Amino acid sequence: MKVTVIGGGGRVGACAAYALQCGALISELQILDANQAAAEGEALDLMHGGPFCSDQRIYAGDYTRAADSDIFLITAGLRRKPDESRLDLINRNASLFLQILGSIKNAGYKKEAIIFVVSNPVDILTRLAVQELDLPWQQVIGLGTMLDSCRFSALIAQELNLAPSQVKAILLGEHGDSMVPIWSSASVNGFPLTGLPNMNTAMQGKLFERTRGSGAEVISRKGGAGWAVGISIREVIHSILLDKKCILPVSTSQQGAYGIRDVCLSVPTVLGRTGAIEQIEIGLWPREKLGLQNSARALQETFSKLK
Repeated sequence: MKVTVIGGGGRVGACAAYALQCGALISELQILDANQAAAEGEALDLMHGGPFCSDQRIYAGDYTRAADSDIFLITAGLRRKPDESRLDLINRNASLFLQILGSIKNAGYKKEAIIFVVSNPVDILTRLAVQELDLPWQQVIGLGTMLDSCRFSALIAQELNLAPSQVKAILLGEHGDSMVPIWSSASVNGFPLTGLPNMNTAMQGKLFERTRGSGAEVISRKGGAGWAVGISIREVIHSILLDKKCILPVSTSQQGAYGIRDVCLSVPTVLGRTGAIEQIEIGLWPREKLGLQNSARALQETFSKLK
């Protein structure tokens, strides 16, 4: 499998590339960035680690060389300027994203290619990709709440002194303020987390608020996220590559689950070699379902304001 990382000269793209290299499953990794020198530097650095890691072909390329990619991983994005509104930033990133999609279309792509969107606002941009590209909705996937769910599980494990790999807790909806914690399915090694003696409403609220603000916390401490998002990206790509049929909270164009259509957000989604195989309407608590529907409305309102 060949993966092209668009924005691979930046922090998120580079961390994703490193995670994929360490996973040692893909055969070819192309680094593409508007800053050609940065792309070449990241590719060179990764290539130097090959002898102790994997036999992947790693290089800096361009859109023409990307045409035969199995997955286009889009991580490029702009940061907020001082005094810039959230909507202004969204419009600037949407404009950049449309340029990237135009470059992909002009270079050509395989009919089986999968577009994997990581750039923010990921749900809005995933919907743009569905509209702009001549691909089935199943082949356009956003990272959605994968990273949020990873953070959520990690913070629960830390708070309760549990093994992180045994804690399974997800967030659904928007990758943003309206995301919804799904406590109804949260578990540790198969046991319900809500059944633990100290997992009361106050503790649940504390853990969710910490998760919702953890992106800003990382930015304030080190300037931006990288490693956890790289691992989350790898989890999605490996599920596709190995046709694992994992159920993951990725963002796709909604086809009616939970009464939601014509918006991209995260619901339980089966992933395999062809992309999103199925959106599953797993039973939720009433307040969780209502929160998910409210999240869809918030995204619809934001999308309607795009210039």
